[in-house]
Amino acid sequence: MTMSSPRDLAETPAGYRHELYPYRGHQEFLDGTLDFIHEALDGDEAVVVAVPQDKVTLLRAELPQLSAVRFVDTGAVAHHPGRLIAAWQRWIGEHTAEGRPVRGIGESPWEAARSRAEVRELQYYEWLLNKAFAHSPAWWLLCPYDADGGYADLKAMTRCHPEVRRDGRSQASDGYDAEAAYPFEPLDRPCDPYEEMRYAGGDLSAVRAKIAECARRHGLDGPRLRELSLAATEIAGNSIKHGGGHGVLRTWVEDDRMICEFRDRGYLDDPLVGRTGPNAAQVGGRGLWLAHHLCDLVEIRSTPEEGTTVRLHTALRD
Repeated sequence: MTMSSPRDLAETPAGYRHELYPYRGHQEFLDGTLDFIHEALDGDEAVVVAVPQDKVTLLRAELPQLSAVRFVDTGAVAHHPGRLIAAWQRWIGEHTAEGRPVRGIGESPWEAARSRAEVRELQYYEWLLNKAFAHSPAWWLLCPYDADGGYADLKAMTRCHPEVRRDGRSQASDGYDAEAAYPFEPLDRPCDPYEEMRYAGGDLSAVRAKIAECARRHGLDGPRLRELSLAATEIAGNSIKHGGGHGVLRTWVEDDRMICEFRDRGYLDDPLVGRTGPNAAQVGGRGLWLAHHLCDLVEIRSTPEEGTTVRLHTALRD
């Protein structure tokens, strides 16, 4: 394997670069990220930093107030893996418009994950970044990852990143395969007891009524129920329109969340649907986009053989 320094790689014309930085402890976090930032500044590159607040505090203590280094507020997306790609598109777009090369530092909010489902979605998001920015203007994203945190298997994380940084040097990731399809981790079985109903054209009001009945039994009402109802209407409508004209709804409560699962025979061939902002010319995808912004978590599994499953998670308490 050929190993190059970060500066050598930075001088090689390339598009999007996605690099994993496993670290242990605050000092290793600072060593790797500060080296990355100073390399960028030496090359007159802008830097966008999107890390948890405790890491922001560490970095600000070591860096002067430099206009080329921008710390972005991740509060609106910290608990929402489905919103992170659109956020990076926005943050990077603000700098590429200035015509400067851009580097980003983005640590996924693993510590904010409150369930195994959220950890799965954060890992999937890391893999989807490679597809989302495959044809974007050139920029370089460093992803610090706490190797002692136990959030996700480190080997699985190397599979999501084309490059890995160790000891201040960048190298190709052994586990990354640009052509491989991401192996979905199977969804957990619904938590007993769950309720089930079949729906078809003309049944959207019955779907909303079923969800409202279950939600109110568990204390979910008001604006959060209205948001869930709107998201559910969009997903059930997609089933009817694109999934063979009918589907199956399951509802249950697990880990202080109400979960609504929709199954149909349709197939989503674009894993980025709903994760990037819709535009005026776009056909479809707005329902999933809304769901990501109305619910606390959205899980999607879709294969030609098994069809599509969409799970909407809504916390029973803020």
